Amino acid sequence: MGEFLVNVQDLTKHFPVTRGIIFSKQIGAVKAVDGISFTIKKGETFGMVGESGCGKTTTARLVLKLETITRGAISFDGQDVSTLTGADLKKYRSRVQAVFQDPYSSLSPRMRVRDIIAEPIVVNNFLPRSEIDDRIVATLEVVGLARDRAEMYPHEFSGGQRQRIAVARSLALNPSLIVLDEPVSALDVSIRAQIMNLLKDIQEQFGIAYMLIAHDLAVVKHMSHRVGVMYLGKLVETAESDELYRNRLHPYTEALYSAALPSHPDDQREEIILPGEVPSPLNPPAGCRFHPRCLHAMSVCSQEEPLLKDVGAGHMVACHLH
Repeated sequence: MGEFLVNVQDLTKHFPVTRGIIFSKQIGAVKAVDGISFTIKKGETFGMVGESGCGKTTTARLVLKLETITRGAISFDGQDVSTLTGADLKKYRSRVQAVFQDPYSSLSPRMRVRDIIAEPIVVNNFLPRSEIDDRIVATLEVVGLARDRAEMYPHEFSGGQRQRIAVARSLALNPSLIVLDEPVSALDVSIRAQIMNLLKDIQEQFGIAYMLIAHDLAVVKHMSHRVGVMYLGKLVETAESDELYRNRLHPYTEALYSAALPSHPDDQREEIILPGEVPSPLNPPAGCRFHPRCLHAMSVCSQEEPLLKDVGAGHMVACHLH
């Protein structure tokens, strides 16, 4: 895996909170993503985990340019994404695709599979019309669907097959990066492994990078090369996937992993019960955002915000304990 495809520096997204209808006044901001930095190499999978509302999906929407950045920068293949307009923006959108969580609502029920896959090709003038049919058939074959399925509608497929169609649509433009937002969480458990293995096979075949958003730690472990753990808009720990499973340094990461299902029913582990609730992103705690719930909190934790620093072998953690 070579150079960086995506380089995110100090990425911030604050949503203004207003009061009043006619004369509205901003009274604060929801700090959904608050100064995070990470990289994604070509052909690798970077997984992001954390509780609901921690900022994972907002980060994905910023990378997809579905939200405007409040502060910070996203560089894609050496180009600053925030400055892209016109043809450059169109090219970026074709190189960065997405597969969403719900295969039932992400596909138009009025379009045949052929048109669903052809739409991005036509919109981006990606191929001459004479080659589009061949492209549709080839893409369907990559995701394990027969060519005669192209004439069918989404309601004629199962959930797993629909997600295969969504993957085929994302592959239509030969992207360099696919954002996977909970790609298997809406699927039956028996189908999840099939879709995950399909995505891994596609990555090996085409060298595509994935940004994987998930809360299921088993999915993240199976698919990711590197993992970032988010809590309340901040990255608290990043490491190689195997390293993070072996050697968890941040107390929040430890608690998150202790709550996950063990890989074997006989495995004994101590579940860590965190006190209190997740604070509001409208008014996050001073210092380390996790300190009100941390079992190892010290006085410095409520005063100084810990910086994400390398503790060896590319393992980074934001914690005063380390």
